[in-house]
Amino acid sequence: MEFVVTLRLFAQARESAGTSSIELEGSTVGDVLDEATRRFGSPFDDVLLSSNVWLNGSPVAREQAVASGDEVAVLPPVSGG
Repeated sequence: MEFVVTLRLFAQARESAGTSSIELEGSTVGDVLDEATRRFGSPFDDVLLSSNVWLNGSPVAREQAVASGDEVAVLPPVSGG
């Protein structure tokens, strides 16, 4: 069963996708991220490789199940200078 979740994107992830938020379907965090990669292409996938992923405010593995209304966040590493 697939659920509709909100994917929130920050910093380089937001820039590569061209949006800060989108609703996607999936049954796991990995499904949601895979659908985002299909929609946004390889630049997004490149950012995703070095990003932290959180589910409802906590770090999460790709295998974690999602439910309708959940929020998946992609947090790229922060660089400064």
